[in-house]
Amino acid sequence: MTPSSDVPDAQAAPGRVDGPLPARVHAAGVPVVGIGASAGGFDPICEFLASVPPASGFAYVVVQHHAPALPSILPQLLQRVTGMPVTELVHGMPVETDRVYVAPAGGGCGFDGHCFTVQPPDGPAAGRHPIDSFFRALASYAGESAVGIALSGTGADGTIGLAALRDAGGLTMAQLPSSARYDPMPASAIAAQAVDIVALPGEMAAQVADWRRRRGDRGAGALPVQASDQRAALQQMFQLLLQQTGANFADYKLSTVMRRIDRRMKLRQCATLPDYVRWMADNPIEVELLFKELLIGVTSFFRDAPVWDYLGEYALPRLLEQHPEGAAFKAWVPACSTGEEAYSLAIVFDEVLERLRPTARFTLQIFATDLDGDAIDRARQGLFGHAIAGDISAERLRRYFAPADKGSYRIRKDLRGSIIFARQNVISDPPFTKLDILCCRNLLIYFTPRLQTQLIPLFHYALRPNALLVLGSADTPGRFHELFAPLAGTSRVYRRLDADPGRVTSYFPTRVANVALPPIHQIGHASMKENLQTQVEQLLLRKHSPAAVLLNAHGDILYIHGRTGAFLEPAAGKANWNIHAMARDGLRHELAALLQNATQSDQMVEVRGLVQHDAGGRPESALDLTAEAMPHSGPLAGTIMVTFASHALPPQKRRARASPPLVQELEQQLAQARLEIQAVRDEMQASREELKSANEELQSTNEELQSTNEELTTSKEEMQSLNEELYTVNAELQSKVDDLSLINGDMKNLLNSTDIATIFLDSALRIRRFTDQATRIYKLIATDVQRPLSDIANDLDYPELEADADGVLRTLVVCEKHVPTRSGGWYTVRIMPYRTVDNVIDGVVVTFINITEAKQLESQLRSMQDGAV
Repeated sequence: MTPSSDVPDAQAAPGRVDGPLPARVHAAGVPVVGIGASAGGFDPICEFLASVPPASGFAYVVVQHHAPALPSILPQLLQRVTGMPVTELVHGMPVETDRVYVAPAGGGCGFDGHCFTVQPPDGPAAGRHPIDSFFRALASYAGESAVGIALSGTGADGTIGLAALRDAGGLTMAQLPSSARYDPMPASAIAAQAVDIVALPGEMAAQVADWRRRRGDRGAGALPVQASDQRAALQQMFQLLLQQTGANFADYKLSTVMRRIDRRMKLRQCATLPDYVRWMADNPIEVELLFKELLIGVTSFFRDAPVWDYLGEYALPRLLEQHPEGAAFKAWVPACSTGEEAYSLAIVFDEVLERLRPTARFTLQIFATDLDGDAIDRARQGLFGHAIAGDISAERLRRYFAPADKGSYRIRKDLRGSIIFARQNVISDPPFTKLDILCCRNLLIYFTPRLQTQLIPLFHYALRPNALLVLGSADTPGRFHELFAPLAGTSRVYRRLDADPGRVTSYFPTRVANVALPPIHQIGHASMKENLQTQVEQLLLRKHSPAAVLLNAHGDILYIHGRTGAFLEPAAGKANWNIHAMARDGLRHELAALLQNATQSDQMVEVRGLVQHDAGGRPESALDLTAEAMPHSGPLAGTIMVTFASHALPPQKRRARASPPLVQELEQQLAQARLEIQAVRDEMQASREELKSANEELQSTNEELQSTNEELTTSKEEMQSLNEELYTVNAELQSKVDDLSLINGDMKNLLNSTDIATIFLDSALRIRRFTDQATRIYKLIATDVQRPLSDIANDLDYPELEADADGVLRTLVVCEKHVPTRSGGWYTVRIMPYRTVDNVIDGVVVTFINITEAKQLESQLRSMQDGAV
């Protein structure tokens, strides 16, 4: 996504491209501008069309959400703001430039040849995505001549379609969200990084015109650039990408790389590749944008459905049959992008288990990797837009996804937990091993044949015997028929074959990130014939370059160049590719000293004029040896390059005779020294073998630790599950506590509203609870709870209260008395048993009803009666 403020041509004026094209152009390649809008989209559509010149050379198609049952007056309304003819699109209508077409409500629009097609609505309106459908069809029809625009609207319709347009080389644009009445639709496309330019609707027409003008200039009027300049610029670009992102694109297919680079050049208004590279060097953010552009993230759920059906119906059940006792399978999905392929594999595996219901336990751990860290972060979330409903059946959507915010879907938690997402470079980073399934779909087609021949054996190395390799519709194992065989009934799922490990590893002796470029005559037009310069260079390498070997720090041979048979030979016994064991007699000691000096020096060390003897002991030739430690950083770090250069001896040296006495004595001493050195070397070799054995033991220990780690991971998952259960129980308890607090408050208010003094006592006549009115009789405060009632001062003339309460506890008979107070008042004291909800007596309830007025009236009445008598 490139905001308009970052694009130099954002404010250019509208213009025509190489003059107007004639109306009613029916030829292939008619440029089309697709406009998608929803709620609040009428005003921005008018703003855009009002800024388009009448002869722009494009056809314009407006796709908007509106009800199919209602007649549309949109064509009549749009005709008021543009001079181009505006018509409603019907089936079979030809594609013509300088016209505006309004898509019919509800139907799906596409292309058939050079005409439009219209399909009737299918399914409920909530599940249709007409903008996505049209943009996808437009990407197939117009490709690099297509433009897609997302304007105001709700939902995320159009996001997937814009991504398809962008991948096809077209231009994608979105309305500035702050200017949209409803911003979810353009914001969704921007967040998905499917948009090249973000701008106001009135500015978009000028940018579309300038974009097409630059395409025309580059196709016809651009000044030619020398192939050497192009090659140097491309090399510098790869170096910038490698330094800033750590990714090497030198082994990607040149046509794919150049198409993506050309796209960025058009957006940046760079006429030549060297100009664009200079722009990149001055603007590091452009390196990141190009990096995102080169990472082709086109993916979807269950892409190429027959392959997934075959996996679920045949391949995976057969894999389960091979392990009747159960198994923990491992799978690797390289280049997973935003995770759809990995989740598809997890869903299919779960469906197989659900259908077969095996008695043994099977699990699948999926490792999903990608070079794009942002895509990995999105994959980890397991959150997808509503558009996935077009790729996933309703049953799968119901079983494996849960609705989330804004119409999106979230993958089921157990499926998300079975996948580990990580950032990885499949070209240079170590692979996962001991795999049962490797799903690499539509990745190899972007690599050169040289890189493909390295990755296919690497996949063989990573898989277990009889494991599955799943490739894309355009991928094959190539010439490696001895490594993989297709399963019956499919050409995309392969079974790993047993092969000679030495032969397999010979395909990738060292995994070196090489930034060398393939020979090219002109960028973008790779020659089908072999380059003459390459043939000459290969001839020179064969005829004149010295024999050489590449060693590691222990002297093990990693790579052999040229003919080294005169200097090295395999040692008898067990195969040993160490140079100290393979060096011929007369070279071992010199090589040992040479290698030691090379590891201690930053310069090349050499030994010249070393005399070689024939079988009769006569001097035969002279040998020059060189050794050089490779730089500490880079793909060859930690290795040593040794070269052998043999040349003839001068005649005088061949005829030279050694003086017998002194020379014989020196030769004897030299032979003794060599024997001692050989003994030391044998000891070193024995120590090395012991170290190898110890290393194997450590590897075994490491495997045990890995097994323990897997068990700990399982325990962690169980603990997480238990924690989830505890969290659920805690939530329920919290809900009960809240309900109890509410009920408690209701009861307190109820008791206070009765205006009756009440005291609750337990079985020991300790205060359990009291109402506010009870404080008028007993001097109670909040801290008196759990104190005996007899300890509390009161105004009652009722010393028998505790005794009566004990009697109630014993007999369960309610006690009621009229009791005076010391201040002249009267209360009816009622003592009742306290029954729990389980009908258990657990104390008493004492209520005090004020009857002072009744007693006073009774006294007055009695006095009146006595007076009358």
